[in-house]
Amino acid sequence: MLSQNHANTSSSLIIVIVNYRTPKLTINCLNSLIEEVQSLSRTRVVVVDNCSNDTSVEQIRDTITARGWSNWVSVIASDYNGGFAFGNNLAIRAILQSPSAPEYFLLLNPDTIVHSGAVKTLVDFMNNHSTVGIAGSRLEEKDGTPQNSAFRFHSILSELDRGLRLGIVSKLLSKWIVAPTISEVACQTDWVSGASIIIRREVFEDIGLMDEGYFMYYEEVDFCLQANKSGWTCWYVPDSKVIHLVGQSTATANTEGLPKRLPPYWFHSRQRYFLKNHGLLYAISADFVWFLSFILWKIRATIQGKSDQGPPYLLIDFVKNSIVSYRLFNVSSMNWRHSTN
Repeated sequence: MLSQNHANTSSSLIIVIVNYRTPKLTINCLNSLIEEVQSLSRTRVVVVDNCSNDTSVEQIRDTITARGWSNWVSVIASDYNGGFAFGNNLAIRAILQSPSAPEYFLLLNPDTIVHSGAVKTLVDFMNNHSTVGIAGSRLEEKDGTPQNSAFRFHSILSELDRGLRLGIVSKLLSKWIVAPTISEVACQTDWVSGASIIIRREVFEDIGLMDEGYFMYYEEVDFCLQANKSGWTCWYVPDSKVIHLVGQSTATANTEGLPKRLPPYWFHSRQRYFLKNHGLLYAISADFVWFLSFILWKIRATIQGKSDQGPPYLLIDFVKNSIVSYRLFNVSSMNWRHSTN
């Protein structure tokens, strides 16, 4: 049972939205937050522009002024695009150092539309459960279809399942599958999607900010893992519903919803996660297990005439960005930085 600390509806909250060349999405997200801010009087929103080098800052600031949002939204224009963790940390770091740091931070993707009551539901949940450090919303398609939002930590066994794609193996490895069956009730989980994730201030005080070594992807997995190691639990709260326009802010899907080729920073983030948290031998083993299982899947798919709906060039890109490849070519993925400017 969770320990109870009954709701304090006046809890303070800072919502952080990191924009990169998606001003219209960011403005729509802000528009969906109006009712939430009104219901939680001590809530403020900070939009961080990750050096978009377009008209994003002007569009967002002009809209804030025109619609009278200046009393609850502010904009930080970064002169450097350091990725998702960097952008969030840019706002969080300064706020934590202020004398009036809030009780909670909500990290929200610009490609989200918040349903009525979604933010208040998260705040109330955190107020009622003092041992929970992190909680995430139920992410949905526009038609209400749920997306996977609560996950298990990545492991060698989950890499085997992800590469092999074989039903009987998935059943045997059900306890290790990264994306389990979507729950309809609040439940404890390993990590939640960074598209809508609320974090207690004390978690940052205990473990520090998000790891900026991740440009994008795996940073929320790593953060939840560090919080878990410090004794904080993570929960999935499906009563908090948020529409997530998948891929719109990261360009990982085309207009038909089909996956695009994965960017190099996805592979580098995966590398960093395994190296940082499990060591070199484990990371190399995870690479080998995925590679071998994926080859077996490709052979089976060819024989059975199955189509591969995954990202194009996945095997080539995986080999090129594997840990062994980096060691052979003397490239340090741990110090890698990606520029999208």
